[in-house]
Amino acid sequence: MPRASSIAQAKADKRAGKSPSTQASHFVRDEIEAVRSGKHGVRSAKQAIAIGLSEARRAGVEVPQPKAGTKAATAKPAAKSGGDTVARRPSSESTAKRREAATKALKRESTAGASHQALSAQAKRAAGTRTAADRSAAAEKAAKTKGAAGRSEAARKAARTRASKKAPR
Repeated sequence: MPRASSIAQAKADKRAGKSPSTQASHFVRDEIEAVRSGKHGVRSAKQAIAIGLSEARRAGVEVPQPKAGTKAATAKPAAKSGGDTVARRPSSESTAKRREAATKALKRESTAGASHQALSAQAKRAAGTRTAADRSAAAEKAAKTKGAAGRSEAARKAARTRASKKAPR
């Protein structure tokens, strides 16, 4: 169940004109925190991210569905959570059983999938698939939606980072 604060932050991001992936990031962060705190485990960083994106879709964030070629086990639930054309609602008994079974299965998994190392490796793999044009377009859009105060703060942060890397340890 997504936190109310995540929903509020996602709505604020939408009003600011930020991308759906930025809006969904609050839900993904919540999911990673849930795994790290031991609420349940995941098999991989990808699974933790997928669960967070699914929650975002259910909360109304317009995150695109997985691309063609994605495993059916991932794509089918994503399509269900994003669509609003459901033929009939399953009985609450079967829904409760399914939810309980899913939670039980996740509790058997390790929390290593949400470790800093696993997330870093996943980010590097994802970044490797993006073209220079993709990265450039994303940076341009980020600069537009950040605003003057945000750009100024980002510049100060970058200066602090550069200074800390120069200082001897």
